[in-house]
Amino acid sequence: MGKINRLPTGLANQIAAGEVVERPASVVKELVENAIDAGARRLAIHVELGGKKQVRVEDDGEGMEPEDARLAIERHATSKIRRMEDLAAILTLGFRGEALPSIASVSHFVLRTRAKGQQSGTEIRVNGGAIASIVEIGVAQGTVVEVNDVFYNLPARRKFLKSDAAESAQVSRIVTQLALAYPEVGFTLTSAGRMVLQCPPALSRRDRLYQVYGERSDLMELRKDAGGMKLTGFIAALAEQGPTRGPQNVFINRRIVKDRTIAHAIIDSYSQASIKERSPEVHLFIEMPPDALDVNVHPTKAEVRFRDQSLVHEVVRRALMEALGQSGAPQLQLRPEHMVQGQPHTATLPGVLSGGAYPNRWMPETVRLKPDTTDASEAGAPVESDFSRSGNAPVVSGFSRTVGTPDIKPMIPLGQFRDTFIIAVDDEGVAIIDQHVAHERVLFERVMETLTAGRLESQRLLVPILLDVAPSAHEVLLARAGELERFGFEIESFGNATINVTAVPALLKTEDSSKALLALADDLEGLDRGAQVQDALQRIAATTACHAAVKANYPLTYEKMTHILDELRATAYSTVCPHGRPVMLRLTRREIEKNFERI
Repeated sequence: MGKINRLPTGLANQIAAGEVVERPASVVKELVENAIDAGARRLAIHVELGGKKQVRVEDDGEGMEPEDARLAIERHATSKIRRMEDLAAILTLGFRGEALPSIASVSHFVLRTRAKGQQSGTEIRVNGGAIASIVEIGVAQGTVVEVNDVFYNLPARRKFLKSDAAESAQVSRIVTQLALAYPEVGFTLTSAGRMVLQCPPALSRRDRLYQVYGERSDLMELRKDAGGMKLTGFIAALAEQGPTRGPQNVFINRRIVKDRTIAHAIIDSYSQASIKERSPEVHLFIEMPPDALDVNVHPTKAEVRFRDQSLVHEVVRRALMEALGQSGAPQLQLRPEHMVQGQPHTATLPGVLSGGAYPNRWMPETVRLKPDTTDASEAGAPVESDFSRSGNAPVVSGFSRTVGTPDIKPMIPLGQFRDTFIIAVDDEGVAIIDQHVAHERVLFERVMETLTAGRLESQRLLVPILLDVAPSAHEVLLARAGELERFGFEIESFGNATINVTAVPALLKTEDSSKALLALADDLEGLDRGAQVQDALQRIAATTACHAAVKANYPLTYEKMTHILDELRATAYSTVCPHGRPVMLRLTRREIEKNFERI
């Protein structure tokens, strides 16, 4: 007797269903996509027990005639393609063609539908893949699909479903994504009688984003046409200090997709501005010719294959980088305090005026307050550095201003707050700039620019530095000696726990070089051993810039403040330092006028 058997139809259907129906959210996705393909403009989705007990999707689409309704639950029957050429350019959402019969084979399934112009509709009931009844009924135009007791006949699959709350969350996530992709369609989602999502038809994606997430001033708008692709969407601003991980919704020709190429391009674009590890919130909509990708490589249509993968990666990466280069500073909001009547209140800020410089364009040079710099060295400020002597930042040869940066207007410095923050104004309002992270951003971009042409200027030490480090740090620094040499560091082993430093970057003081190397050991130790050289270079550049930048608690002259602000304007990502900290906060003109009741 042969070993190969032809599977019964019911078992084959259940196996096929396992590819398409992973959980109740999969059912919701398939049914909603079918409804959208049918021209629906309003959708009502209802789930019970996270969809395990029931999923019901009602739409006002074109509906189906009786014969089409019967064919819709049969294998290899679809309205989405008619010839082989159609496979090369899928324009609809629903095709893989197996959704309804697959869903019906693992549930108690009910389909009610009426086509436009028909006097009556059709109801079809299916239990575990077997048709129970087909009857003529009165029903509104459109389609209603009920899926009850999913996986009731596959207990092994059903026990792997999560809790009701977890399955409900997955349903909410998929409906939210579909709502973002189709703002012109109205969506309502209820769970156990509770309204979860209600979005009437919207005029634009921005309006739909507001319906779903509320006011999101922390998201930037993106627009880019390149390489035969059109990209639009909303992405997290660089200076956003919220969670380092956020939802990433990617749509290609309005399909929800998960793609490693695009995910890598997103991460890579943010890493150009900051070494801070984050998986930023992104809502990205990509349009491209349908024959430029294959949407049929995954049973649930969650993945795609691109004809030119490298082109897609580069276009997405550059689009995000350009948008991030236009990223604005976080805005402050004034909240007036309500004073208690009859109680005198004096605001005291000790030390605000001590050791500070408060020049401005309206005060003659001779009457400007002079800072007391007697203890500047104790504060760790580079008193004798190039910055202090000349009023300019340390010069790195080969630096050129980055082209295509935001149109930031020149800011007029008014002074310092606690010798740490520069207070400046322009036509748009008041800015508070962290002088250290601002200078760090400037130096980081100078260093990276110089590295593209070669290496940083090095300064050989007359007396080498012997640096005692932990064994792990010893190993990490020696493993990256080649990259460190490009920055001007020359190191060699001097025992199991000692590093001999014979040269340091010219832009660093000797004591700062030692601190930088110790910090680099910790930073590079956290870097994956297989990481690319570019990742290591960025981390070394960020740490080097941090230790070379002007410190906090360091008084600046008017000229030095102006220099930092002017240089900051020339950088590509002026709102964050390379470690991801915000460079400045803004108090807008509108916020000021609103609180003074001028508007």
